[in-house]
Amino acid sequence: MKDAATPQGSAVSVKNLFDLTGRVAIITGSSIGLGRQMAEGLAEMGANLVLCARNAERCQRAAEELQQLGVKAISLSCDVRNQTSVQDVVDAALSQFGRIDILINNAGISWGAPAEEMRLEDWNKVVETNLNGSFLCAQAAGKVMIRQGRGKIINIASVAGLGGAPPELPAIGYHASKGGVISFTKDLACKWAMHNIQVNAIAPGWFPTHMSNRVIERHKELFLSHIPARRFGSEHDLKGAAVFLASEASNYVTGHVLVVDGGQSAW
Repeated sequence: MKDAATPQGSAVSVKNLFDLTGRVAIITGSSIGLGRQMAEGLAEMGANLVLCARNAERCQRAAEELQQLGVKAISLSCDVRNQTSVQDVVDAALSQFGRIDILINNAGISWGAPAEEMRLEDWNKVVETNLNGSFLCAQAAGKVMIRQGRGKIINIASVAGLGGAPPELPAIGYHASKGGVISFTKDLACKWAMHNIQVNAIAPGWFPTHMSNRVIERHKELFLSHIPARRFGSEHDLKGAAVFLASEASNYVTGHVLVVDGGQSAW
């Protein structure tokens, strides 16, 4: 099992830099979609998984499937808005594996409504899940990482957090929350660099998922016209980004937002 980070100056191969054998990763919102994709990528590189989501049955199915890759995977029900629920996941991970090396804050929701009509309760649902949830999970897992003297935190932001969108996409709460995730990532990276904890974010563009499918179907040609790659993200396009930020290959990368959007934000 890999344990301590590779000492500075030691010869190391690129394969070893990306190797996650024996590492333990908590991934929120990992039963389906982007979370499930990133979990698979980490498992393919040898990481053991703690999968958590609100849908316990779907999460269990994902864990059973990923165990076929030769790693250990447990599934837990978790509401990232609830501090007790989050702490239960961290405690279960420690009980099962004795360590937490990687946290991917992926759980997220959106709510569509014009800004002038957005109800406060709906705004709060989005912010509490996307931003508060990232904070609560990072705080709970981060305490363990500080004791360990190392760790990797990956917050899933979005290109929506980089700027605005036309009125046809009425999701101001989602945009605001993801912008908050980006600022949270940068500040936490500064705070915890002294503990050898790297905190980074991934900002995906348009990926067909359970949450985005309806919007993509409605505006498919419009979206594609703003993506230089002329396609949406695939079932594999986030794996490499997640593995990079979870591995020793990114030990000198912190406070960074890795955009994976087919060039959408480069126009």
